[in-house]
Amino acid sequence: MTENAAGLADGRPGTFSTLARCCTALAATPRRLLRPRQPDQAFLAGLSTAPAPKAGATVRLTAIPQATMAAPTILVAEGVRSLREVPMAMGAFLVEHPQARFLVDPAICSDVHERVLPGLPFPFGRMVSPDKPVLGLSNALAARDLGPSDIDFMLATHLHWDHVSGLLELPDTLELRLPAVEYDWAMHGAEAPIGVVRAPLRGQTIAPVELDGPPVLTFPRSHDVFGDGAVVLVDLAGHTPGSIGVLLAVDDGTRVLLAGDSIWNKLQVELIREKAPMPGQLVDADRDEAFRTIQRMHALPADIEIIASHDYAAMHARA
Repeated sequence: MTENAAGLADGRPGTFSTLARCCTALAATPRRLLRPRQPDQAFLAGLSTAPAPKAGATVRLTAIPQATMAAPTILVAEGVRSLREVPMAMGAFLVEHPQARFLVDPAICSDVHERVLPGLPFPFGRMVSPDKPVLGLSNALAARDLGPSDIDFMLATHLHWDHVSGLLELPDTLELRLPAVEYDWAMHGAEAPIGVVRAPLRGQTIAPVELDGPPVLTFPRSHDVFGDGAVVLVDLAGHTPGSIGVLLAVDDGTRVLLAGDSIWNKLQVELIREKAPMPGQLVDADRDEAFRTIQRMHALPADIEIIASHDYAAMHARA
C-alpha cells in the first residue's frame, strides 16, 4: 500500500492532495500580504446587535493552558507587516455553573505527538505541532484536584484535532455536545477534513446541539444551555461548518466569548483581518463565511471579552 493509499484507508487526507493545497495556498499568500482582504462595509452597516440574554446565574471560568507554539504574525493576521512571531496557546477551558461543571474543548492528551499528530497529512502535521512537553488533560485536571468523574459534560467549539485530543484521556461515556452538522462534516466521507483526526472521536458519546434560539448580539442563532443566560452558544460558522462560540456570564461581572478558532488572535478582530491564505486556505472550511464571522465579532459591544483558543495572552489572563 502506498503512503497516499494508507492515508485514505484511515480517513487521513492523502499526502499528495495536501501538498497540492499547500502549494496553492503559498502561491496566493504574497499578494494577499500586500493587499489584505477588505471588510464588507455594506455587511458591517447592516449588522444589528440583539441583546444578550439577561443572566440569572453566573459561572466561574478557568483557562487550562496545555501547550505552546509560535507563528509569524503576518500569517495569523493577513497584511500585518511584521517579522515578529506571536506565541500561541493550546488548551481547554473549565466552566463551573451552579448546575454543572464542564469543559469547553478537551484539547490535548499528553502523548499527542505519538497518538494524534501522525493522523495528520504531511506536511500539515509538522506545521501545527506544539512544542514539547505538553500537559495532558488528565494531569491538568488533577492539578486542580479534579478527575473525570468531576466533569459533567463537554462542549466542542469545533472538531479539529487540537480541540478534542484530550478525549483520549477521558471516558468515552462522557458526553460531548456539539452541532450535528459539525460531527457529520468531521466523520463522514472517505477522507477527514484537513485538521481533523477521527481516532479521538470514535466511540465517544455525542449529544447533538441545535442552535435553535434567537439572534444574540451580532450572531444569527443561539442556544441557551441552562436556560438562564449564563452559558449561551452562538453561531461562528466558517472556520468549520459547525463552529460555535460560548458566551459566558462570568462571576467577576464580565461577559466572555470563547471563540474557538474563528480567530487565532484578537488582532484579527481589531483590524478585521482573516488568516493569510497559507495556512487559512487549509484550515478554514468556508473562507467567506469565516470572514463574515470576524466582522460580526468586530461589531460586538466593547465590553465583550473575546478569547480565541490560541490567543496566548487572552488565555493566560484567565488561567
